[in-house]
Amino acid sequence: MESRIMQASFCCFSSLNTALSSNSVNRYRLSFIASAPKPCSIVTRTTRSASRVLSMSKKDEGSSGLTYKDSGVDIDAGTELIRRIAKMAPGIGGFSGRIPRDDGYYSVFGVDGVGTKLKLAFETGMHETVGIDLVAMSVNDIVTCGAKPLAFLDYYGCGRLDVDLAETVIKGIVDACQLSGCKYGLLGGETAEMPGFYPKGEYDLVGFAYGEVKKESLIDGKNTVAGDVLIGLPSSGLHSNGFSLARRVVAESGFSLKDQLPGGSIPLGEALMAPTVLYVKQVLEIINKGGVKGMAHITGGGFTDNIPRVLPKGLGAVVHTDAWELPPLFSFIQKYGNVEDSEMRRTFNMGIGMVMVVSPEAALRILGEAENGDYVAYRIGQVIDGEGVTYL
Repeated sequence: MESRIMQASFCCFSSLNTALSSNSVNRYRLSFIASAPKPCSIVTRTTRSASRVLSMSKKDEGSSGLTYKDSGVDIDAGTELIRRIAKMAPGIGGFSGRIPRDDGYYSVFGVDGVGTKLKLAFETGMHETVGIDLVAMSVNDIVTCGAKPLAFLDYYGCGRLDVDLAETVIKGIVDACQLSGCKYGLLGGETAEMPGFYPKGEYDLVGFAYGEVKKESLIDGKNTVAGDVLIGLPSSGLHSNGFSLARRVVAESGFSLKDQLPGGSIPLGEALMAPTVLYVKQVLEIINKGGVKGMAHITGGGFTDNIPRVLPKGLGAVVHTDAWELPPLFSFIQKYGNVEDSEMRRTFNMGIGMVMVVSPEAALRILGEAENGDYVAYRIGQVIDGEGVTYL
């Protein structure tokens, strides 16, 4: 039996404690109508000589290192599913979906989850920031085409509803909507209580972002040419990707989540649970000054799969891996999981959560602003003739 409660606009989350039953599926429709400090700066580098997105994730021949597939994520199966979906729904493959409107705008949509990072939330008790992760994963996707987020919807599924816990999670969603400049904030959502479906004390999250961009301001990478520059914006950690592999490494490393991260200054659990960066405001400010041609949100697939998604056919990229310092969390995963370089670059963001493809002139401006302390940005590579991503 399913009971469904439709709630009026401006309803409160406190009304979630209505009529719980251990033998039923309870769904609560929430309908709302509502009207981070700057990091320090830098960086340049000295030059030295020398696709909806999932990546191949196979062990290098002769390698005994862990892979994403070893951890239970079968990327090949995911790639095959995407191929089949594309036959039914041609046009998928971008970071977001969009619909042209008659008023000169595109409506832009994004959807994502937090993945098995939630398993660490259950283990550490850190639930305050997973709502931020949820919002960030979707709004960071839609901003890659220049869209400003306007509204957000969420799904919260659990086996038995803990109202206090749900409120904590949803507060993170509300806060993240405000931090990302989402005009209407959390507009609605679904809370589903499904006994026997989710394990006791666990929940799942899915988020849906809606935004818009003027057609004339759409960023789609089509004007990119060889010689354009790749600018990287730093991540806060793993963000919300690669946690199945990260959790496997931790389990086999002998470290506990309370142990200090080697090379770091905080416990391993805190480093893993660092919330995903909300790039929206910074990215939109950079876009408004001109010269941005394409953007890649570095999620599942890492650099290897995500950067090519925003490049025209016949163009590839060179990434200089010495252009930024690898954060200690990634070094920990690679060392204690014996993970190959190629696997790391196809699974994790490696410390760069957003890559912007910009003109050389725009690159000089962005790096100048970074040196002035406005934000952190790195020149991590350039666009070249060819295909794929080359690492130097």
